[in-house]
Amino acid sequence: MIVAFVILAIYIVLIGSLFYGFQKVKPLSDFSIEPKTSFSIIVPFRNEAENLPKLLHTLSLLDYPNELFEVILVDDESDDNYTITNYEFLISFIKNIRKSNSPKKDAIETAIQAAKHNWIITTDADCLVQKNWLTTIDAYIQKENKRMVAAGVCYLPQSGFLHAFQNLDFLSLQGATIGSFGLDKPFMCNGANFAYEKKFFLELNGFEGNSNMASGDDVFLLQKAILKDKKAFGFCLNNESVVATKSENSWNNLFQQRVRWAAKSTGYSSWFGKLTAIAVFSMNVTWITVFILCFFKRFNLDAIALFFGLKFFIDFLLLNKTAIFFRIKLQWLFLASLLYPFFSCAVACYSLFGKFTWKGRNFRK
Repeated sequence: MIVAFVILAIYIVLIGSLFYGFQKVKPLSDFSIEPKTSFSIIVPFRNEAENLPKLLHTLSLLDYPNELFEVILVDDESDDNYTITNYEFLISFIKNIRKSNSPKKDAIETAIQAAKHNWIITTDADCLVQKNWLTTIDAYIQKENKRMVAAGVCYLPQSGFLHAFQNLDFLSLQGATIGSFGLDKPFMCNGANFAYEKKFFLELNGFEGNSNMASGDDVFLLQKAILKDKKAFGFCLNNESVVATKSENSWNNLFQQRVRWAAKSTGYSSWFGKLTAIAVFSMNVTWITVFILCFFKRFNLDAIALFFGLKFFIDFLLLNKTAIFFRIKLQWLFLASLLYPFFSCAVACYSLFGKFTWKGRNFRK
């Protein structure tokens, strides 16, 4: 039990530091500034006939000058039928040029070659943006003088335990992301809401060096930026900049998605990112071990209650802080907390094999 509490202590320090880092991130409170930044919005997609019109509709509602942004849709061998109607802003439609093991990275690089504007911002076809999305990010760029900007992503509200479970998981990732930025040790972000100068992307040689990994268009680019210039990036902490996306509709899809995300963790160059991954995995393994052994009455019940209580409390601090920012209500928190270590460990172990299904294709890391 002593070993369990040592691991718990390390975990509490880690999550506590992320909570502290979250507190340190300065919110963008005012974006009443004249629009200046020009954006090329890149949307890689495959078989998104249902979702694309919804995204484009929200883009048509943007409170941002049409001449200051364009939308580049990159089709990655879709085999469904979709139609793009006329909009007042500029839309370009191009085919993905495959050259690596990563369709999404190829799509982004293909689009950047055709991009007309100074800033690239990537999002996904199943996302919805808010009317002040570009206005807020533009204000952040101007005020903070950054070359790379990450922003928040949340799930659209849906009922049921499956959606509540993955919402809590996603909130933990977003909380860790924001917290790591506050500590000046960012190690992940989300490509569904990620902006950077086109010139900066080219200075970093794009995705060169990690194109063999199927995912990680966001994380690896961020880590290359950290090595290049630690002052070049930041997190836009304002709810108006948040992009919403769909949660998965089955446990299998959720598992495959999380395996894809976990597979890229082995490529982290950030020591803090590696430490976080190891600490979280160790905590989950320890939690499962204690949970199983408590049925054999191997531990003092008071000690077990203290162990579970401390972990639940520190997790709740970061989750609640993140939920308040995203204006999301926490649901099924206790049950999800019981099941999450089992799910997380299964994902982590399975990801070591580097195999997952994504958009109807089978991938290795």
